[in-house]
Amino acid sequence: MSRSRALAFNIAFFAVTALLGVAALPLLLAPRRWVMRFGRFWARCVLGLLKTIVGLDGEIRGLEHIPPGPCIIAMKHQSAWDTLIMPVVLGDPAVVLKRELLWVPFYGWYAARAGSIAIDRRGGAGALRRMVAAARQAAASGRKIVIFPEGTRTAPGQRLAYQPGVAALYQALDVPLVPAAVNSGLFWGRRSFVKRPGGIILAFLEPIPPGLSRRQVMPELEARIEAATAALELEAADRQGAGARGEGNQSSSPLPRICSSE
Repeated sequence: MSRSRALAFNIAFFAVTALLGVAALPLLLAPRRWVMRFGRFWARCVLGLLKTIVGLDGEIRGLEHIPPGPCIIAMKHQSAWDTLIMPVVLGDPAVVLKRELLWVPFYGWYAARAGSIAIDRRGGAGALRRMVAAARQAAASGRKIVIFPEGTRTAPGQRLAYQPGVAALYQALDVPLVPAAVNSGLFWGRRSFVKRPGGIILAFLEPIPPGLSRRQVMPELEARIEAATAALELEAADRQGAGARGEGNQSSSPLPRICSSE
């Protein structure tokens, strides 16, 4: 059943993406904010397909920890779901992503035009400087910057070294740093065909104020994200166990209609 639902979702996903991607091509000549609005619409469509076909929904916690105005969101990255949810929740974020994603038909074109920050992971110090410069521009216009500190998706329970990009942004922008934990990999894993029904939890944690040194902020950031992620993974396992014992399903709250800095 899981594989048949995953197949149905993939067919629907590619069909909807191709249809909307072609229909919206004129938007690539429109103002950036129009493209971002289209991106949010597309993301909501995909999340709706995921909920309807697979039975996979999402719950957002800790929205009160997101300050008004520009800030940095440093998020654990386990699944493609993570990039879908950010525009829906934050409205007009500037997401730091690997440059190769801009070469993906439709997704890359719109991501670039919507103001994503592409980074060449092999570009060294020069790539880091370009990322910081683009982030400065985004923050100056009031946008929130989203970065995945490990630089790639990780499996549940896996921890990779936190990359220097998040520290560079924190020190250069002088804005609050909001850690974010997620357990999405338990339901939609990296390069996984099967998507499992359930409720992904994304939790925004208490922000780290600006002004700390790199030696202070990096261990604090990693400790908060990893501890919260482990707790969310354990909670999902407990929910699954309760369901198997017939104790009822704990449904997740609907995704909020948040936001935008527009």
